[in-house]
Amino acid sequence: MRLTVIGVGYLGLTHAACMADLGHDVLAIDTDHERLARISGGEMPFFEPRLESLLRKGLETGRLRFTTSKEEIGEFGDVHFLCVGTPQGADGAADLSHVTHAADALAPHLRRGCLIAGKSTVPAGTARKLLARIRAAAPAGAEVDLAWNPEFLREGNAVQDTLRPDRFVFGITSPRAEALLRRVYEQPLAAGIPALTMGLETAELVKVSANAFLATKISFINAVADACEAAGADVTQLAAALAHDERIGGRAMSPGLGFGGGCLPKDIRAFRAAAASLGADSMVSLLGDVDEINKSRRSRVVDMARDAVGGSLAGKRVAVLGLAFKPNSDDIRDSPSLDVCGRLAAEGAIVSAHDPVALENASRLRPDLRYAKSVFEAAEGADLVLHLTEWTEYRSIEPSALAEVVAQRRVIDARCVLDARAWEAAGWTVRTMGRSANLRDAAAS
Repeated sequence: MRLTVIGVGYLGLTHAACMADLGHDVLAIDTDHERLARISGGEMPFFEPRLESLLRKGLETGRLRFTTSKEEIGEFGDVHFLCVGTPQGADGAADLSHVTHAADALAPHLRRGCLIAGKSTVPAGTARKLLARIRAAAPAGAEVDLAWNPEFLREGNAVQDTLRPDRFVFGITSPRAEALLRRVYEQPLAAGIPALTMGLETAELVKVSANAFLATKISFINAVADACEAAGADVTQLAAALAHDERIGGRAMSPGLGFGGGCLPKDIRAFRAAAASLGADSMVSLLGDVDEINKSRRSRVVDMARDAVGGSLAGKRVAVLGLAFKPNSDDIRDSPSLDVCGRLAAEGAIVSAHDPVALENASRLRPDLRYAKSVFEAAEGADLVLHLTEWTEYRSIEPSALAEVVAQRRVIDARCVLDARAWEAAGWTVRTMGRSANLRDAAAS
């Protein structure tokens, strides 16, 4: 099929490259012409596993092209995927200006029947308003159809989540729209991926509800972690026990520093604002608590760090492992780790941080911090080591080797994944969120 992608940010570029990999002819557009030029040359603007190879493959085969011409986009596409951002506004609500601008720019160039498929995360009711707006401005009028096809990408796993997601959601107003989407995703649907068909408003709510539930699970286990510390219990063992209950499950039940990134925090705040406008007070209250619990984890880590070094961080050397908001990404948007680094520095700590891929992005945002090219460089002379992003390579650190370069063998595992016994055996004092300082694993006795 002939597909267009409007907006080549994280979502749009991933979708464009993956659709080309499925065999479609894809033409993508963005308002950032410099970015388009770099991408057209095969240069990735961000880190995402497997995506660079798909981008270059699409360019080499000619199935993936980029343009700055709205006229070319309108003429080319049978299905136009709307992939622009919906950033958080000053009041917490989603800023829909990019969505409406993209629709207004595209509509005058739609001269034949086509489908616009929205993938951006928007409040319920947005799609229906857009459909009326586009049909009023498009020469093809009522021949233009619209569907909402929300994305469920996880950074670090975006290619797999696009090509083989858990499910497809089709918010439609006509059988024709469903038929076109089924043609787009013919290969994964044939492989058994389910497609769920529903109305526009329901499809819009699926994405924000999924993120809200995910955020609630994370904040729930982190609230339990506080109770575990107070009671002398171990939240990691508790979470493992809960995971065996099929009604609860173990996914997104990882205690620690909490969530960040460019989607989950803004999406729950946008959903909260939308719920307030709908008068859904219970959802407003729930999401407010979820957000506050999540933000409190950052303060908790700083409190633990302060306590670990004797009550004052002033002049203390702190090694930070991880800066991206999650592993397998260089994304530092609303990064819990980088936020903690800023708070440590504000209290006078000398912060030296390492990350496998996010150093450049972090240094642009926080040039006042020190950045190290290796874990051992970051830990040189450290009074405290903080593990803040759960990169796989940090789990494989040899504690006895790292002990040779630090000033004090103190580590705080804010992601609850390090082997505490191995570190303690190497002479380290280990603190883990959700595990009281004097707790001894009963299984060891």
